Amino acid sequence: MIKKVLISAAGRGTRMLDLGKDKPKHLIEVNNRPFLYYLLSNLKKAGFSDITMVVGYKKEFMEKFFSQHQDEFNISLVNQFEILGDQRYGTACPLECIRQLMSGDNFLSVNGDNIYAVEDLANLNTVDDFSYVAGFPHPEPQNYGVLQVDENGLLKNIVEKPKSPVGNLINTGLYKFSPEVFSYLDRIGLSPRGEYELTDVVNLMAKDGKVKVMSVKGIWLDFGKPADIPKVENYLNGHD
Repeated sequence: MIKKVLISAAGRGTRMLDLGKDKPKHLIEVNNRPFLYYLLSNLKKAGFSDITMVVGYKKEFMEKFFSQHQDEFNISLVNQFEILGDQRYGTACPLECIRQLMSGDNFLSVNGDNIYAVEDLANLNTVDDFSYVAGFPHPEPQNYGVLQVDENGLLKNIVEKPKSPVGNLINTGLYKFSPEVFSYLDRIGLSPRGEYELTDVVNLMAKDGKVKVMSVKGIWLDFGKPADIPKVENYLNGHD
C-alpha cells in the first residue's frame, strides 16, 4: 500500500485575482471550509496518511491552517523557496524539494488546487514498477495538456494545448510515481517559457515505456479561477 503523497501548493494563484491576493488560493473558503480541506479529506478517505505539502507563497497561512488541523491530517510542510530560492519556477520544482523524503518509495502526486474523487485516488494506490497519470475526457482538450495513449494503455506523450486535435483525454495533474522518477528529473532542462516542467519529466519516462494511463471515473475539478468556485460548491453539496 502507498501511504505517501506530494501536494504541490507553492504558486501564487494569480488567476484567482483578488480572492488570492491575501492568502494562497488553496485556502479560499468554499462552503465555510478552505478548499484544501476537501482535497485532504478525500486523500485520507482513499487511504493516504503521510502527506508532504510543498509551499511557498504566503506559507505562514498554510502553517496556521495545519496547526489547526494537525489532529485530522498527518502533514509535513516543505518550503520550496528555502530549498530552491524564489527565482526557480515550474511544476517539477516540488519534486526536487521532496527527493530525500520520497526516495525509494512509490508515492502519489497531486495539485493542491484540484479535487479528485476518492475512488480515483484509491485506484492509483498501485505498488509496481510503472508510474501512472490520470486522464479526464474533456470537451475542450485544446485548453489543456492532452494525453496520447498507445494500444496497450501506455502514455506516448503529453501535448500541451494542441492547436490541432490529438485526443480528448486531458492531464489532471494526478500521478503515481515510482522511485525511478527522480533519475528522469535530473535529465530535464528549462522549458521554452523558462521553467522546469513536470510534464517534461513524464514525457521522458513515457519514451521508455514507463508510464501507464488511468482514466478518471469520478469527478475532477480545477480550482484555478473565480468561476470554478460554484462548480466546487455544487460538487460538495451533492457529496456532504
